[in-house]
Amino acid sequence: MNSLSSTQHGLTAEEAQQRLIQFGANQLPEAPTRPALLRFAAQFNNVLIYVLLASGGISLLMQHVIDATVIFGVVLINAIIGFVQEGKAEAALRAIHNMVRTECKVWRDHRVETLDSEMLVPGDVILLQSGDRVPADLRLFQVKDLRCDESALTGESQPVTKSNGELAEATPLAERSNMAYTGTLVTYGTALGLVVNTGVRTELGNIGTLVQQAEVPKTPLTRRLEQFARQLTYIIIALSGAMVLFGIFARQYDLFAMFQAAVGIAVAAVPEGLPAVVTITLAVGVQKMARLHALVRKLPSVEVLGSVSVICSDKTGTLTRNEMTATRLVLADCSLSVSGEGYGDVGNILDAAQNSLRADDEQRLSLIARTSLLCNTATVIRKDGQWQLSGDPTEGALVSLALKAGLTEERAAQEWPRNDMLPFESERRYMATLHHNHQGEHEILIKGGPDRLLPFCSHQLGCNGVEPLDADHWNQSIEELASVGLRVMALAYKPSPPVEELTYDMVEQDLILVAVVGITDPPRAEAIDAIRQCQQAGIRVKMITGDNPHTAAAIARVLGLRTNRVLTGADLDKTDLDTLPQQVQACDVFARTSPEHKLRIVEALQQQQHVVAMTGDGVNDAPALRAADIGIAMGRKGTDAAKDASDIVLTDDNFATIVAAVRQGRTVYDNILKAILFILPTSLAEASVISVAILLGLMLPITPAQILWINMITAITLALALSFEPSEPLSMNRPPRPIKQGLITGFVLRRLLFVGALGTLIVFGLFYLALEQGASIEKARTVAVNTLVFFEIFYLFNCRTQTPLWQNPRPFGGIAVWIAVVTVVALQMLFNYLPGFRDLFQAKSLSLQEWLWVLAGSGSVLMLVELEKWLTLYRQKRTETQTSRAGQN
Repeated sequence: MNSLSSTQHGLTAEEAQQRLIQFGANQLPEAPTRPALLRFAAQFNNVLIYVLLASGGISLLMQHVIDATVIFGVVLINAIIGFVQEGKAEAALRAIHNMVRTECKVWRDHRVETLDSEMLVPGDVILLQSGDRVPADLRLFQVKDLRCDESALTGESQPVTKSNGELAEATPLAERSNMAYTGTLVTYGTALGLVVNTGVRTELGNIGTLVQQAEVPKTPLTRRLEQFARQLTYIIIALSGAMVLFGIFARQYDLFAMFQAAVGIAVAAVPEGLPAVVTITLAVGVQKMARLHALVRKLPSVEVLGSVSVICSDKTGTLTRNEMTATRLVLADCSLSVSGEGYGDVGNILDAAQNSLRADDEQRLSLIARTSLLCNTATVIRKDGQWQLSGDPTEGALVSLALKAGLTEERAAQEWPRNDMLPFESERRYMATLHHNHQGEHEILIKGGPDRLLPFCSHQLGCNGVEPLDADHWNQSIEELASVGLRVMALAYKPSPPVEELTYDMVEQDLILVAVVGITDPPRAEAIDAIRQCQQAGIRVKMITGDNPHTAAAIARVLGLRTNRVLTGADLDKTDLDTLPQQVQACDVFARTSPEHKLRIVEALQQQQHVVAMTGDGVNDAPALRAADIGIAMGRKGTDAAKDASDIVLTDDNFATIVAAVRQGRTVYDNILKAILFILPTSLAEASVISVAILLGLMLPITPAQILWINMITAITLALALSFEPSEPLSMNRPPRPIKQGLITGFVLRRLLFVGALGTLIVFGLFYLALEQGASIEKARTVAVNTLVFFEIFYLFNCRTQTPLWQNPRPFGGIAVWIAVVTVVALQMLFNYLPGFRDLFQAKSLSLQEWLWVLAGSGSVLMLVELEKWLTLYRQKRTETQTSRAGQN
């Protein structure tokens, strides 16, 4: 130690300057940001966008200016939306950097100076006091009752008691009691520590490195859209090329005419509205999730929530309140329960019959409350409508216990003023205070670890007064409380002669044990129901914590998780890489884990083809949050590091919000699928009208310019209405989608071929019906155009729900659907009746009879697709019934 620094006087200014040059500033490098131009250009890096740009370019070369304008406009809108969303994400706080920078007290040149933490170097001697944030990794060499809150780094819910003893090199991070780590908080005591690591070499810096190295996975939606874009590109290229070759060699069409036809087929077949509709659907999901207290930092994350099969959750502050609460009181002859969670006076002390007890009515409860309040250094006050703790969380739980018993700190201090105190020390593990009342009575109040205080006790306080100690009763009670994951504190007292000074000899003999208190960090009540809903939806929840295995298992049991096996970080270290994924999948509770362990767990689950969501609030969660398919940070108590690494931030720190967000995520995917079910068949119908005519050598029922019109008014407007559809009734009763399931499933392909063929058949049928009735070619094409437009309008209602319309409470949709329908109908009326439009597209006015043909023909899709839905559901139910009967047999 002396080779680095003089522990008595610290470094000199010259030594510190040399080491600052050698080791660098005590700070973490900020992640570089992408220039705005590159961020905007990245929005075009998509196969489907390439196809659109190529089609637009060809259309421009062919002087199809309107066609090219529509295509380029859609691409530009899509890019702008993506650019804005990513800009918001990159504007997030540089959390770990901000967390490190603070002021600290340093020994330099024989005196204590206050310096910016960035100026620290290895070898500096740091003075720590209660309330300080540790500025670097320190080896403690002089400790006075030091306790540090390391929950943000290790996940340990209790403040860690520090010492200056030597430890084995392999000691786990959470158990290194002679070290204080960057970014953690001193809750009690003082210490001197030697700086051993700064900047990126600290444990916090190591986490920052892990965050940067963790590979950000592509979201399921991104993977599926890329797969779909490739499939669609191949289909369109093959179809267009085949049409050109067939037209030239089989029908002897002109090469230039065939090239125009190929461009027309491509324009009709390419669903140029899909990227915009997908983006807008995601944006609508973002707005709805914001109302559910979930802020989305990365747009595709909305859909990922609906795909997750495993949620890995931190315990402290996520599944639990991160507020220590006394829940059990064991006395000499009875056991009491304590209601209410968190700090403050909300709750009651209840006996076995659930009667509420108060300190004024029960002598022993009065003594318990007085000891909890007066033998204490913490305070719990109400500020701005919220109870706030100042001091140690366990002591805060005891203060709250006294408040629930009806005793206030002011009243206790007035009736029993304090004369002296023996503060908590790690070597003695108890605290004692000396008090007197206004009647001249003196007493000593003591609280501490029960294994420490029991040897000092000779008596206990029973219902009839002081009686000999029943050690077996207390040992059994302590074991019972510990077995269910409660932290146990003992409360004792002792009458004292009228002295003004308290000594250890006075405390460590002839004590009267009053009670033992069971304290826990309680699970969030809403988290229990949320986990149940996740399990119902086929989503596994796994708890990953730095806490000890017994506490983790106890909390997990209350939450409804499987606790038949608890794996520790040490167990994970011993597990070979081949069997790790299976071990991780089989276990729901992980304890004593480090940031590396959390990252390994997430990656192991991903190897098992799971879509993994990681929730957390601490610095230690940041690498796993970044590596998971979706990272979900807590917004209130979460550290900035966790928020910066996350995709979604919960503003209410409520695990239950995840369930609502998952439902919304599934709704987003459902609506994207509905848009695909609408866009692809209608695009196929448009392309088939030209393709079939070429294949059969027939007259085109619709000209390329008219196909362009249909694309322009329906490509985005109608499909966009599906972005606002509400959740399917049973969306949370089905399992997550298989990770390898593409967008073009068997169901989608059947619907695509069925509706595409139906639309083509109806258009050709009405086109030739009009010709047979003596209509001109222009009027017949006008009939065909209107038929195709209204065919898409009627089919929109089919796509609104996966179940038959008559089973839907709103069979004909909400306001978004009708705005889209009215818009398209109004535009189509311009096509039919506005002179300029009629001349441009060679349209003619239709008679009432012709309109009836259009509505009857196009409306048939509504009935036929609903019939197809009913038959599909009927077959599914029959299969399920047969499977159920077979299982029973």
